[in-house]
Amino acid sequence: MTDALKAGARIWLYKRPFSLGLHECLVLLDARLSGLATSLWVDGQQLATDFTPAAGEDAIRNHQLTATLPDGREIKVEAGYISWTNVGIAVRLDGTLIHESHRGRRIAFPERAARMLTQQSAAGQPAYDPDKLRRNKVPIMVDIATGLLFFVVAKLTDLKTAALVGAAVGMAIVIAQRFVKVDLIGGLALFGIVMLLISAAFAIAFEDDELIKQRSTIVGLIGATFFLADGLLLKGRRLGHGLNRYLAYTDVDERRLAIGMGLVGVLMALANYVVVKLVSTDIWLFYTTFLDVPLSIGLVLGAIKWARGGRAASPLAAL
Repeated sequence: MTDALKAGARIWLYKRPFSLGLHECLVLLDARLSGLATSLWVDGQQLATDFTPAAGEDAIRNHQLTATLPDGREIKVEAGYISWTNVGIAVRLDGTLIHESHRGRRIAFPERAARMLTQQSAAGQPAYDPDKLRRNKVPIMVDIATGLLFFVVAKLTDLKTAALVGAAVGMAIVIAQRFVKVDLIGGLALFGIVMLLISAAFAIAFEDDELIKQRSTIVGLIGATFFLADGLLLKGRRLGHGLNRYLAYTDVDERRLAIGMGLVGVLMALANYVVVKLVSTDIWLFYTTFLDVPLSIGLVLGAIKWARGGRAASPLAAL
């Protein structure tokens, strides 16, 4: 179990304490990309452990922790998920229920989560493979870091400066890739750098307020064109493949994924165009700040579902 835990980064450590007479008890539930590990502690001493992997039939079973107290009584703890993001325990002493961390809640994987974890790809492998994210953690971290840099610089200065700084850092990463063996731009980093260069050029060339508001439309359509071309002409071998590295699934059709993301880009660009044309600048700012993000998330999840052949996609699977 120790080796399995080391293979996956920690997502969250849950603590579920309870008392048993004079005994202070604690159940630790260590959720990691590799799976879930539980341990039962009584008066600071570990008495029992259990582990389930992150995917497959065994992933959805509840954990059973059994130990014998110094006075001979038997304690049994049932532990597991009660929702997508929370866990619970039920404690029995000599068969009698004495404690529930969430009274009345059934300890069981949510039905949709269970289906996701037990699905298999056409090759007979688990369709959900969180270890895929670990194998691609470096390019994913590079993508996230460049995105955060753009956000911070934009907050401290302006969009033009942020685009220029982002483009410069992106080019530096491309140059650094020539001298290191670790994959830095294997995901969508290179595509993001190209889009930052386009955004920077747009910011420099145009200062008109209406054109600035339409930047999302223009840049979005350019990005959508790249994705559609990749899906229709290259069968998703470039952008579709790069985006697939962000998803913990093994049954994604990369051609469909590229086409789907291209269509999402087109819809988001058209939505921005319509909002700019029909409403005031204040309402447009409200839309770009609060509404387009949930809209894009919904469309992206739909594209992932289509790329997986209609299977349900969970937001947690892309983290």
